[in-house]
Amino acid sequence: MQIKDFLTYIKSERRYSFYTFTSYRRDLFQFQQFLKTRFEVSNDNEISFEMIRSWVALLLDSKNSVSTVNRKISTLRSYFKYLISFDIIKKNPITKLVAPKANKKIPSHISQIDMSKILDETNFTDDFVGKRNFLIIEFLYFTGVRVSELLSIRIKDFDFKNKSIKIIGKGKKERFIPLADILTKRIQIFVQQFNITGYLFTNDKNKRLYSKKIYRIVKDHLSFYSTKTNNSPHILRHTFATHMLDNGADINAIKELLGHSSLNATQVYTHNSIEKVKSIYKKAHPRA
Repeated sequence: MQIKDFLTYIKSERRYSFYTFTSYRRDLFQFQQFLKTRFEVSNDNEISFEMIRSWVALLLDSKNSVSTVNRKISTLRSYFKYLISFDIIKKNPITKLVAPKANKKIPSHISQIDMSKILDETNFTDDFVGKRNFLIIEFLYFTGVRVSELLSIRIKDFDFKNKSIKIIGKGKKERFIPLADILTKRIQIFVQQFNITGYLFTNDKNKRLYSKKIYRIVKDHLSFYSTKTNNSPHILRHTFATHMLDNGADINAIKELLGHSSLNATQVYTHNSIEKVKSIYKKAHPRA
């Protein structure tokens, strides 16, 4: 199999992220081992649709989640697309494969009351670390950005005059997010007070933060008021989208703000709003 050549290609030419590269490598070597053990096959031209389907069935029988299996299928699709494009194989064996459908999970979010308590009542220290940590939580909630996007923000990305910021999302796609007056003012004060010139969020030695640190900061501060078991930065993204919908925002606008490529990814948040409507209906209707 041409796995090593493919990995070199996605790393050097396609410039996939380290995490995507690592994931692809793990999936492909796992698939290769399966083919050797089950079918004694090691040549790409010998791989058939039935072999791929057997692997998928084994993954599902081994209690892998549907999302994990679909990720591995996506890896294979990319691999076989590469083989076709470089004329290594003539026929794509994965074309007919239908990926298993996952049950949509309703994203967990923090209530508006608890979110207000987190922002208004949590005690943050008055030094650089305290103000930075508060700004991290506030920024995630006010904008709905991903952690990777948060860590990449530089001062030059802000348009303070028009109160907006340029975000570089997945696939290097740019989007512009408006900033609330209170958030814009707080960022400006923070930048001026601590002479921030490069990345917005750094440690006290002016080194850019890493994702684990963001997770720790968010979890530590959210746990005071939120009873959710998953108090991660991503829950603030879910909370942002849910609160926007609850307060009348158009779903297409939320799609653009979140940087989703498809409306299907955004529509999952409508379930939270529907549940709220049901709750209000049951409380308000005399016969409900």
